[in-house]
Amino acid sequence: MFLFDRVASDPPRAITPNYLARVSGPSSALYRDYLEYRQGKIDRFELVNRLPHVAMMGDSLTQNFHFSSLASSFWRARTQWRKNWFLDTDPNPESVFSVYERLEHFTPLVATEYNGAGALVAPPQSQEDLRKRLVRARNLPGQVRQVLRRKRFPDLIMIWIGHNNLDWVHGLGEEERRHPERRLQAIATKFRVNYTESLQGLIDRAKTENHKAAIVVFGLANIGGYLKARRQAEILHAENPKLYPHFNSGYRNFESLKPLYQKNTARLSLMLNAEMRAMVADLNRELNNSDHVRIEYSNALTKIDLSHLELLNAVDAWHPSIEGHKVLAQAAFNALRPSLVFLRIGTKPMIKPRLQVSNYQARQ
Repeated sequence: MFLFDRVASDPPRAITPNYLARVSGPSSALYRDYLEYRQGKIDRFELVNRLPHVAMMGDSLTQNFHFSSLASSFWRARTQWRKNWFLDTDPNPESVFSVYERLEHFTPLVATEYNGAGALVAPPQSQEDLRKRLVRARNLPGQVRQVLRRKRFPDLIMIWIGHNNLDWVHGLGEEERRHPERRLQAIATKFRVNYTESLQGLIDRAKTENHKAAIVVFGLANIGGYLKARRQAEILHAENPKLYPHFNSGYRNFESLKPLYQKNTARLSLMLNAEMRAMVADLNRELNNSDHVRIEYSNALTKIDLSHLELLNAVDAWHPSIEGHKVLAQAAFNALRPSLVFLRIGTKPMIKPRLQVSNYQARQ
Protein backbone atom coordinates (compact mmCIF):
# COMPACT_ATOMS: atom_id res chain seq x y z
CA MET A 1 0.00 0.00 0.00
CA PHE A 2 2.72 2.46 0.97
CA LEU A 3 4.70 1.68 -2.18
CA PHE A 4 1.67 2.43 -4.35
CA ASP A 5 0.92 5.54 -2.30
CA ARG A 6 4.48 6.76 -2.70
CA VAL A 7 4.57 6.21 -6.45
CA ALA A 8 1.06 7.38 -7.27
CA SER A 9 0.82 10.49 -5.12
CA ASP A 10 1.64 13.77 -6.83
CA PRO A 11 3.64 16.46 -5.04
CA PRO A 12 1.45 19.18 -3.48
CA ARG A 13 0.96 22.16 -5.75
CA ALA A 14 -1.07 25.34 -6.04
CA ILE A 15 -2.30 27.24 -9.09
CA THR A 16 -3.35 30.89 -8.95
CA PRO A 17 -7.17 30.57 -8.73
CA ASN A 18 -7.97 33.51 -11.01
CA TYR A 19 -5.17 32.90 -13.50
CA LEU A 20 -7.59 32.99 -16.45
CA ALA A 21 -8.75 36.49 -15.60
CA ARG A 22 -5.17 37.58 -14.92
CA VAL A 23 -3.88 36.50 -18.35
CA SER A 24 -6.89 37.82 -20.29
CA GLY A 25 -5.77 41.44 -20.18
CA PRO A 26 -3.74 42.87 -23.09
CA SER A 27 -1.05 44.01 -20.63
CA SER A 28 -0.41 40.44 -19.45
CA ALA A 29 2.82 38.77 -20.57
CA LEU A 30 0.68 35.71 -21.25
CA TYR A 31 -1.99 37.49 -23.30
CA ARG A 32 -0.94 35.81 -26.57
CA ASP A 33 -1.28 32.43 -24.88
CA TYR A 34 -4.72 33.45 -23.67
CA LEU A 35 -5.74 34.34 -27.23
CA GLU A 36 -4.56 30.93 -28.45
CA TYR A 37 -6.70 29.37 -25.74
CA ARG A 38 -9.76 31.42 -26.75
CA GLN A 39 -9.21 30.47 -30.39
CA GLY A 40 -9.13 26.78 -29.47
CA LYS A 41 -5.50 26.31 -30.49
CA ILE A 42 -4.55 25.13 -26.99
CA ASP A 43 -6.60 23.69 -24.15
CA ARG A 44 -6.82 24.78 -20.51
CA PHE A 45 -4.14 22.27 -19.48
CA GLU A 46 -1.64 23.74 -21.93
CA LEU A 47 -2.50 27.27 -20.82
CA VAL A 48 -1.68 26.30 -17.22
CA ASN A 49 1.57 24.76 -18.46
CA ARG A 50 2.54 28.14 -19.90
CA LEU A 51 2.19 29.89 -16.55
CA PRO A 52 5.47 30.39 -14.66
CA HIS A 53 6.26 27.26 -12.63
CA VAL A 54 8.14 27.42 -9.33
CA ALA A 55 9.43 24.38 -7.42
CA MET A 56 10.68 24.03 -3.84
CA MET A 57 13.07 21.28 -2.76
CA GLY A 58 14.15 20.83 0.84
CA ASP A 59 13.69 19.25 4.25
CA SER A 60 11.39 19.72 7.26
CA LEU A 61 12.45 23.36 7.75
CA THR A 62 10.39 24.13 4.66
CA GLN A 63 7.44 22.13 5.94
CA ASN A 64 4.71 22.84 8.48
CA PHE A 65 6.24 20.26 10.80
CA HIS A 66 7.28 19.72 14.41
CA PHE A 67 7.82 16.73 16.66
CA SER A 68 5.21 15.68 19.21
CA SER A 69 3.89 12.17 19.88
CA LEU A 70 5.08 9.45 17.51
CA ALA A 71 1.67 9.05 15.86
CA SER A 72 1.11 12.81 15.49
CA SER A 73 4.62 13.37 14.14
CA PHE A 74 4.16 10.61 11.58
CA TRP A 75 0.82 11.98 10.43
CA ARG A 76 2.09 15.55 10.31
CA ALA A 77 5.13 14.60 8.23
CA ARG A 78 2.90 12.66 5.87
CA THR A 79 0.03 15.10 5.43
CA GLN A 80 0.97 18.64 6.51
CA TRP A 81 1.77 20.26 3.20
CA ARG A 82 1.33 23.93 2.45
CA LYS A 83 0.96 26.21 5.50
CA ASN A 84 4.69 26.91 5.24
CA TRP A 85 6.97 29.74 4.16
CA PHE A 86 7.08 28.56 0.54
CA LEU A 87 3.48 27.52 -0.06
CA ASP A 88 0.56 28.87 1.96
CA THR A 89 -2.73 29.89 0.39
CA ASP A 90 -4.61 31.07 3.48
CA PRO A 91 -5.59 34.76 3.02
CA ASN A 92 -5.95 35.27 6.79
CA PRO A 93 -3.54 38.08 7.84
CA GLU A 94 -2.43 35.90 10.77
CA SER A 95 -1.24 33.14 8.44
CA VAL A 96 2.09 32.89 6.63
CA PHE A 97 2.43 35.29 3.69
CA SER A 98 4.28 32.71 1.63
CA VAL A 99 6.67 33.03 -1.30
CA TYR A 100 3.90 31.68 -3.54
CA GLU A 101 1.48 34.38 -2.40
CA ARG A 102 4.11 37.09 -2.80
CA LEU A 103 4.89 35.94 -6.33
CA GLU A 104 1.17 36.04 -7.16
CA HIS A 105 1.33 39.83 -6.87
CA PHE A 106 3.57 39.83 -9.94
CA THR A 107 2.23 36.95 -12.01
CA PRO A 108 -0.20 34.04 -11.91
CA LEU A 109 1.81 30.86 -11.36
CA VAL A 110 2.02 27.19 -10.47
CA ALA A 111 3.95 26.29 -7.30
CA THR A 112 4.98 22.74 -6.37
CA GLU A 113 6.72 21.52 -3.22
CA TYR A 114 8.93 18.44 -3.26
CA ASN A 115 10.47 18.85 0.21
CA GLY A 116 10.09 16.25 2.94
CA ALA A 117 10.83 15.73 6.63
CA GLY A 118 14.21 14.10 7.20
CA ALA A 119 15.43 14.70 3.64
CA LEU A 120 19.20 14.55 3.10
CA VAL A 121 21.72 15.47 0.45
CA ALA A 122 22.60 11.90 -0.53
CA PRO A 123 24.29 9.89 -3.31
CA PRO A 124 22.24 9.70 -6.55
CA GLN A 125 21.43 5.99 -6.33
CA SER A 126 20.77 5.88 -2.58
CA GLN A 127 17.41 4.68 -1.28
CA GLU A 128 15.35 6.25 1.49
CA ASP A 129 14.90 4.24 4.67
CA LEU A 130 11.53 2.82 5.71
CA ARG A 131 10.64 5.78 7.93
CA LYS A 132 11.06 8.24 5.07
CA ARG A 133 9.14 6.02 2.68
CA LEU A 134 6.23 5.84 5.11
CA VAL A 135 5.97 9.63 5.33
CA ARG A 136 6.49 10.07 1.57
CA ALA A 137 9.78 11.93 2.07
CA ARG A 138 12.57 11.81 -0.49
CA ASN A 139 16.21 12.76 -0.23
CA LEU A 140 17.53 15.33 -2.69
CA PRO A 141 18.16 12.80 -5.50
CA GLY A 142 14.59 11.53 -5.16
CA GLN A 143 13.22 15.07 -5.25
CA VAL A 144 15.28 15.74 -8.38
CA ARG A 145 13.92 12.59 -10.02
CA GLN A 146 10.38 13.79 -9.29
CA VAL A 147 11.11 17.10 -11.01
CA LEU A 148 12.75 15.42 -14.00
CA ARG A 149 9.85 13.00 -14.49
CA ARG A 150 7.48 15.87 -15.16
CA LYS A 151 6.98 17.10 -18.69
CA ARG A 152 6.87 20.73 -17.54
CA PHE A 153 10.26 21.73 -16.12
CA PRO A 154 10.12 24.61 -13.60
CA ASP A 155 11.18 28.12 -14.51
CA LEU A 156 12.44 28.68 -10.96
CA ILE A 157 13.77 26.04 -8.56
CA MET A 158 14.48 26.92 -4.93
CA ILE A 159 16.54 24.49 -2.83
CA TRP A 160 17.06 24.63 0.95
CA ILE A 161 18.43 21.32 2.15
CA GLY A 162 21.33 19.92 4.14
CA HIS A 163 20.27 20.44 7.75
CA ASN A 164 19.87 16.71 8.32
CA ASN A 165 23.44 16.20 7.08
CA LEU A 166 24.60 18.03 10.22
CA ASP A 167 24.09 14.99 12.45
CA TRP A 168 27.80 14.21 12.43
CA VAL A 169 27.68 12.27 15.73
CA HIS A 170 25.47 9.51 14.34
CA GLY A 171 27.30 6.17 14.33
CA LEU A 172 30.55 7.50 15.82
CA GLY A 173 32.57 5.96 18.64
CA GLU A 174 33.78 7.95 21.65
CA GLU A 175 37.25 8.64 20.24
CA GLU A 176 35.91 10.14 17.00
CA ARG A 177 33.37 12.18 18.94
CA ARG A 178 36.21 13.76 20.90
CA HIS A 179 38.29 14.37 17.78
CA PRO A 180 35.84 14.83 14.90
CA GLU A 181 37.99 16.88 12.51
CA ARG A 182 38.43 14.15 9.90
CA ARG A 183 34.77 13.17 10.20
CA LEU A 184 33.58 16.74 9.65
CA GLN A 185 35.79 17.22 6.61
CA ALA A 186 34.67 13.89 5.16
CA ILE A 187 31.01 14.88 5.56
CA ALA A 188 31.63 18.26 3.90
CA THR A 189 33.50 16.72 0.97
CA LYS A 190 30.87 14.04 0.36
CA PHE A 191 28.10 16.62 0.75
CA ARG A 192 29.50 18.73 -2.07
CA VAL A 193 30.00 15.76 -4.39
CA ASN A 194 26.46 14.48 -3.84
CA TYR A 195 24.86 17.94 -4.08
CA THR A 196 26.74 18.66 -7.31
CA GLU A 197 25.56 15.41 -8.88
CA SER A 198 21.93 16.25 -8.10
CA LEU A 199 22.25 19.80 -9.40
CA GLN A 200 23.93 18.60 -12.58
CA GLY A 201 20.85 16.59 -13.45
CA LEU A 202 18.68 19.69 -13.12
CA ILE A 203 21.10 21.84 -15.12
CA ASP A 204 21.40 19.29 -17.92
CA ARG A 205 17.61 19.18 -18.25
CA ALA A 206 17.32 22.97 -18.07
CA LYS A 207 19.69 23.33 -21.02
CA THR A 208 17.27 21.38 -23.22
CA GLU A 209 14.16 23.41 -22.36
CA ASN A 210 12.59 26.04 -24.59
CA HIS A 211 12.43 28.51 -21.69
CA LYS A 212 14.89 30.03 -19.27
CA ALA A 213 15.46 28.34 -15.91
CA ALA A 214 16.87 29.71 -12.66
CA ILE A 215 18.06 27.71 -9.64
CA VAL A 216 18.59 29.29 -6.22
CA VAL A 217 20.64 27.29 -3.72
CA PHE A 218 20.06 28.61 -0.21
CA GLY A 219 22.73 28.25 2.46
CA LEU A 220 21.81 26.47 5.68
CA ALA A 221 20.13 28.24 8.58
CA ASN A 222 22.22 30.16 11.12
CA ILE A 223 22.88 27.17 13.37
CA GLY A 224 24.83 29.18 15.94
CA GLY A 225 21.86 31.49 16.55
CA TYR A 226 19.43 28.60 16.40
CA LEU A 227 21.32 26.67 19.10
CA LYS A 228 21.38 29.78 21.27
CA ALA A 229 17.56 29.89 21.13
CA ARG A 230 17.38 26.18 21.92
CA ARG A 231 19.52 26.70 25.02
CA GLN A 232 17.06 29.35 26.18
CA ALA A 233 14.19 26.96 25.53
CA GLU A 234 15.96 24.21 27.48
CA ILE A 235 16.20 26.42 30.56
CA LEU A 236 12.50 27.27 30.34
CA HIS A 237 11.58 23.62 29.80
CA ALA A 238 13.61 22.57 32.86
CA GLU A 239 11.77 25.15 34.98
CA ASN A 240 8.37 24.23 33.56
CA PRO A 241 8.07 20.97 31.55
CA LYS A 242 4.79 22.20 30.06
CA LEU A 243 6.82 24.66 28.02
CA TYR A 244 8.31 23.08 24.88
CA PRO A 245 6.88 19.70 25.97
CA HIS A 246 8.70 17.77 23.23
CA PHE A 247 12.00 19.60 23.56
CA ASN A 248 13.92 16.36 24.12
CA SER A 249 12.76 14.91 20.80
CA GLY A 250 15.64 16.85 19.27
CA TYR A 251 18.20 15.02 21.39
CA ARG A 252 16.58 11.64 20.74
CA ASN A 253 16.37 12.04 16.98
CA PHE A 254 19.38 14.26 16.32
CA GLU A 255 22.17 13.59 18.78
CA SER A 256 24.37 16.35 17.36
CA LEU A 257 22.01 18.88 18.97
CA LYS A 258 23.21 17.88 22.44
CA PRO A 259 25.22 20.61 24.24
CA LEU A 260 28.41 18.55 24.15
CA TYR A 261 28.37 18.49 20.34
CA GLN A 262 26.80 21.85 19.48
CA LYS A 263 30.04 23.70 18.77
CA ASN A 264 31.05 21.23 16.07
CA THR A 265 27.51 21.09 14.70
CA ALA A 266 27.59 24.86 14.16
CA ARG A 267 31.10 24.53 12.71
CA LEU A 268 29.94 21.87 10.25
CA SER A 269 27.10 24.10 9.08
CA LEU A 270 29.64 26.78 8.11
CA MET A 271 31.70 24.16 6.29
CA LEU A 272 28.68 22.97 4.31
CA ASN A 273 27.75 26.54 3.40
CA ALA A 274 31.30 27.11 2.15
CA GLU A 275 31.05 23.95 0.04
CA MET A 276 27.73 25.08 -1.46
CA ARG A 277 29.12 28.50 -2.28
CA ALA A 278 32.17 26.99 -4.01
CA MET A 279 30.01 24.40 -5.76
CA VAL A 280 27.75 27.04 -7.29
CA ALA A 281 30.78 29.11 -8.34
CA ASP A 282 32.20 26.07 -10.16
CA LEU A 283 28.88 25.34 -11.85
CA ASN A 284 28.60 28.95 -12.96
CA ARG A 285 32.04 28.77 -14.55
CA GLU A 286 30.90 25.71 -16.47
CA LEU A 287 27.75 27.54 -17.59
CA ASN A 288 29.97 30.38 -18.83
CA ASN A 289 27.40 33.16 -18.44
CA SER A 290 24.65 31.18 -20.12
CA ASP A 291 21.66 33.26 -21.15
CA HIS A 292 19.43 30.20 -20.74
CA VAL A 293 20.28 28.78 -17.30
CA ARG A 294 21.09 30.67 -14.12
CA ILE A 295 22.28 29.24 -10.79
CA GLU A 296 22.86 31.31 -7.66
CA TYR A 297 23.98 30.70 -4.09
CA SER A 298 22.04 32.80 -1.58
CA ASN A 299 22.84 33.41 2.08
CA ALA A 300 19.48 35.13 2.63
CA LEU A 301 18.19 32.42 4.98
CA THR A 302 21.56 32.04 6.71
CA LYS A 303 21.47 35.72 7.65
CA ILE A 304 18.23 35.35 9.62
CA ASP A 305 18.96 35.65 13.34
CA LEU A 306 17.36 32.52 14.78
CA SER A 307 18.45 33.28 18.34
CA HIS A 308 14.96 34.62 19.10
CA LEU A 309 12.72 32.08 20.82
CA GLU A 310 9.60 33.28 19.05
CA LEU A 311 10.99 31.92 15.78
CA LEU A 312 11.11 28.36 17.15
CA ASN A 313 8.13 26.05 17.47
CA ALA A 314 6.55 26.14 20.93
CA VAL A 315 6.24 22.34 21.03
CA ASP A 316 9.70 21.03 20.10
CA ALA A 317 11.91 24.18 19.91
CA TRP A 318 13.45 22.49 16.88
CA HIS A 319 11.46 23.53 13.83
CA PRO A 320 10.25 27.00 12.78
CA SER A 321 7.18 28.52 14.42
CA ILE A 322 4.54 30.36 12.40
CA GLU A 323 6.51 33.54 13.09
CA GLY A 324 9.63 31.74 11.90
CA HIS A 325 7.92 30.77 8.66
CA LYS A 326 6.84 34.39 8.14
CA VAL A 327 10.43 35.63 8.50
CA LEU A 328 11.74 32.87 6.21
CA ALA A 329 9.16 33.75 3.55
CA GLN A 330 10.15 37.40 3.49
CA ALA A 331 13.89 36.68 3.36
CA ALA A 332 13.56 34.01 0.67
CA PHE A 333 11.33 36.16 -1.51
CA ASN A 334 13.64 39.17 -1.26
CA ALA A 335 16.48 36.96 -2.49
CA LEU A 336 14.61 36.04 -5.68
CA ARG A 337 14.76 39.40 -7.44
CA PRO A 338 17.84 38.64 -9.64
CA SER A 339 16.28 35.35 -10.73
CA LEU A 340 12.93 37.01 -11.49
CA VAL A 341 14.70 39.62 -13.62
CA PHE A 342 16.57 36.84 -15.45
CA LEU A 343 13.26 35.03 -16.08
CA ARG A 344 11.66 38.30 -17.22
CA ILE A 345 9.00 38.04 -14.56
CA GLY A 346 7.98 41.58 -13.69
CA THR A 347 9.00 42.87 -10.27
CA LYS A 348 6.27 45.50 -10.14
CA PRO A 349 3.16 44.23 -8.30
CA MET A 350 0.11 43.79 -10.53
CA ILE A 351 -2.28 43.42 -7.59
CA LYS A 352 -2.44 45.09 -4.19
CA PRO A 353 -0.31 43.39 -1.50
CA ARG A 354 -2.28 41.87 1.35
CA LEU A 355 -2.14 42.91 4.99
CA GLN A 356 0.09 40.71 7.13
CA VAL A 357 0.05 40.46 10.91
CA SER A 358 3.23 39.41 12.72
CA ASN A 359 4.03 39.27 16.41
CA TYR A 360 7.75 39.18 15.72
CA GLN A 361 9.88 42.28 15.81
CA ALA A 362 13.52 41.87 14.85
CA ARG A 363 15.80 43.24 17.54
CA GLN A 364 18.91 45.22 16.74
